Amino acid sequence: MATSRRGLRSRITIAAAAVAAVALTAGLTTGCDAVSKALDCVQTADAIADSVTDLQQAVEGAANDPTQLEESLDSIDKNLDEIGDKTDNADVNKAVDDLNKAVNNVRTAVKNGDETPDISPVTDAAGELTKVCTP
Repeated sequence: MATSRRGLRSRITIAAAAVAAVALTAGLTTGCDAVSKALDCVQTADAIADSVTDLQQAVEGAANDPTQLEESLDSIDKNLDEIGDKTDNADVNKAVDDLNKAVNNVRTAVKNGDETPDISPVTDAAGELTKVCTP
């Protein structure tokens, strides 16, 4: 009888340890996933900041090479698609939406013949995205 109680306790201990290990692993995986998403957000926001800098330079040199402006806008769009696909954070999604809207407004201005569109809304929205992506 004593042997069967020890066996039962041993199995309960093993089962409890297994459940604890699974819970711990799930917690660590979730934590790592959140860190990974935050890192992706920061890296993409940094790439967007570089694209916005390129956009500023393209606006300044639009008379010399108008294709640079479109390439800069395309680069920002690509990065926004990337970050939008990787996050479910409401603040990040709002910042991405605001930046998309600002980029579309610049595109419209360029299509309407504005060679030096106001890109300050793009710069502001990119700054907000960087802010919400920074842990």
